[in-house]
Amino acid sequence: MLKEVKIKDKILQVPIIQGGMGVGISLSSLAGNVMKEGAMGVISAAHPGYKKEGFNKNSLKCNVEAILEEVKKAREISMGKGLLGVNIMVASKDYAQYVKAAVKAKVDAIISGAGLPLELPKLVDDKSILLAPIVSSGRAIRLILKRWDKRHNTVPDFVVIEGSEAGGHLGFKKEELLNGTCESLDKIFDDVKKELQPFEEAYDKKIPVFVAGGIFTGSDIAHFIKKGADGVQMGTRFIATEECDAAKEFKDMVINCKKEDIAIVKSPTGFPGRGIMNSFMKKTEERGNISMSSCFNCLSLCNPSDTPYCISGALIEAVKGNVDKGLVFVGSNAYRVNEMTTVHDLINELVSEANEKLKEND
Repeated sequence: MLKEVKIKDKILQVPIIQGGMGVGISLSSLAGNVMKEGAMGVISAAHPGYKKEGFNKNSLKCNVEAILEEVKKAREISMGKGLLGVNIMVASKDYAQYVKAAVKAKVDAIISGAGLPLELPKLVDDKSILLAPIVSSGRAIRLILKRWDKRHNTVPDFVVIEGSEAGGHLGFKKEELLNGTCESLDKIFDDVKKELQPFEEAYDKKIPVFVAGGIFTGSDIAHFIKKGADGVQMGTRFIATEECDAAKEFKDMVINCKKEDIAIVKSPTGFPGRGIMNSFMKKTEERGNISMSSCFNCLSLCNPSDTPYCISGALIEAVKGNVDKGLVFVGSNAYRVNEMTTVHDLINELVSEANEKLKEND
């Protein structure tokens, strides 16, 4: 049977983390309803304030306000159940401000990827907030563990391992993704566990591990629980739920996509990404890099004078429902999503199937 996970002084009853999806895919509606089922809902800090008046002039102010508002709404929806995280990209130029907003909002966890969150602990003075890096290799977690230990006298409260089948930005080289030469999620899991062991002993602390990237069924969950994982993180499957914060057109594109529609796409961040190769992405591939006349100035790795497109603008168009004018990030298994469901039914399905698989080995 799936077991609850103790993370420092908090209990996650259902060992599933709903992945943070921006822009605006996972806000209070999705996160709050996931929490209501006893799992961890996650709000994405990637432009949560995109609907606010004045966003184009001062996106930082709108995003900080939105983090506080969305956290409050998610708590109300959850009815006191589950845990609430905020996903914050290291690649964001306003990373520190978003971390401070999440701290002010008193979230349960800050989950941080799209770069190595080497200085995250110094930005969080509230010790009740769980801190978790997202990593894609044993080397990445080793660097984080050594830095956090040496400079901050701490270690992560839990770790999310993201494999090469995930959606959105990926921690692998484009050539590896295209050639299929990335290390398997199983191998990365083994490497990360090995790196964590001496630090768990030194701090006398268990560091739970959640695996992500291509996790689609209860059987997938059971596989990693048997390997020693504490739980999983899933994003794509939560898109086609009634409660997901994206427009219906966005959800329909995921439901209707085929395997051949999913591709590694070019991103202004410098990281390769996985999404649906729609008409917008085909055009960006054809025309190459452009010079932006206006810019949100939101990503440290993006150069507006030489970029394939404005990724923030593309993601905002998509979440609003203008899917042919925007970027739709999905995981490699998105083509297997073929109907709308609810968060309640999806989590019930995943837990039931996982428990059935786990019973087979009892």
